[in-house]
Amino acid sequence: MTIHLGHLIHITGAPTLQEAPAALVDIADGALVIDDATGIIVYSGPRAGLSEDADGVTVDHGDAYLIPGFVDAHIHFPQTYSLDAYGGGQLLEWLSTCIFPAEARLADPKFAQRIARDFTARRIATGTTAAMVFGSAFGHAQDALFTETARVGLRLVSGRGIQTVGPDSAEPLLTSEADAIALTRAEIERWHGADTGDPSTSLLHTAIVPRFTLSVTTQTLRALGELYAEVADTGVYVHTHLNENNRPGTGEIDSVKQLFEVDTYLDTYDGKFLPGSAHGGESLLGRRTILAHAVHCTDAELDRMAQTGTSIAHCPTSQLFLGSGTMPWRRTVGSGVTVAAGSDCGAGDEWLISRVLSDAFKVHISEPGDAGVSIHPAQLLFTGTLAGARALDAEDRFGNLDVGKEADFLVIEPWRWPPLEVVLANGIRADDADLAREQELFALLMALREPAIAEVYVRGQRVSPDEG
Repeated sequence: MTIHLGHLIHITGAPTLQEAPAALVDIADGALVIDDATGIIVYSGPRAGLSEDADGVTVDHGDAYLIPGFVDAHIHFPQTYSLDAYGGGQLLEWLSTCIFPAEARLADPKFAQRIARDFTARRIATGTTAAMVFGSAFGHAQDALFTETARVGLRLVSGRGIQTVGPDSAEPLLTSEADAIALTRAEIERWHGADTGDPSTSLLHTAIVPRFTLSVTTQTLRALGELYAEVADTGVYVHTHLNENNRPGTGEIDSVKQLFEVDTYLDTYDGKFLPGSAHGGESLLGRRTILAHAVHCTDAELDRMAQTGTSIAHCPTSQLFLGSGTMPWRRTVGSGVTVAAGSDCGAGDEWLISRVLSDAFKVHISEPGDAGVSIHPAQLLFTGTLAGARALDAEDRFGNLDVGKEADFLVIEPWRWPPLEVVLANGIRADDADLAREQELFALLMALREPAIAEVYVRGQRVSPDEG
């Protein structure tokens, strides 16, 4: 066994977002005991509660914080070098001007290998232990991503970005209808559960990833639905975008509804992609489906996502960057849909999930009228950790520091980033103990920066870009 000593903070159990404050665990003199053979947590609690016969290597982290690894529910691998790309407009202009040309560069295998290394290194540096990753259109780039991820030992769900139609700027990324299915099937066969041979124990998983409805046809959607029906019971995921940009007439949502003649954007992923939202194929919705953004959903769309167990990756940082609007927090979480945090790098310019949570707090406290809400610090932590695991249908494996979970955690050393250290040491704290610990957690999340993330562990093993 390995015994890690430090300040434990996490959301215990399997609460809803609303229940997260009551599930907040904060143990200053904490201990985390890990079975080295399995990477499973066998004790999580006060140091005083350790069994007298507990034996193993003890790692004393002093006053450092031990928190669950961050889960990024939506990030773009091919956009690693495209943060803050200026396209002179909102979503569709930005894609055509900046992103499609940038993603086309991964056609070069050497470039693809380099970006895979840099993407993976950034994940480690920012403590993202699990991620739903929107992949490249090129098979060799996806191979490089999976290979590098396996080398270092992170968790990954990814799939090649599927595009069968698009503007001239997207031409290098397009495939035929037949190749879209064949290449996706080949990636699933090669990489889904490849590290252990069993998806239920694997760190590597694949997803079916149509870029968004405007990048595919009804033929593509029908074929993807048929493929998903074949492989869903093996744990393959679905990942795409929904209701991101609502600019009247020429924005994403109106373009989808006009082109496909459907009642709602969600219908196109729900097998109802023919005119009048008529049934055309199998649904892509379900417990392992994550839809990014969902900024402008109707009540009916939210109800359908909740009914099917489909989750939302909330990306406030990128929504600010592209002027996409604000996902209504109260209405969305009130629908019962799981909402997890997504960086959406590169439209998002923050890799660190706690920075995304900071933007979420600022955006939603500023919603007008009764819609405005001051999100509780425990709910922020929940959104960046346990909710992400839930969205990945892997809550039984990771997402908090409970006994029986695989030990994915970060060691936060505030003294590595003095602005964090001084805030934690000198900030005003309430006399009430519960409020004081919530204030401390809030300060930790708001002031955390990359240098303070000293160590990153997945399944009990320390991960590093230089090891593996």
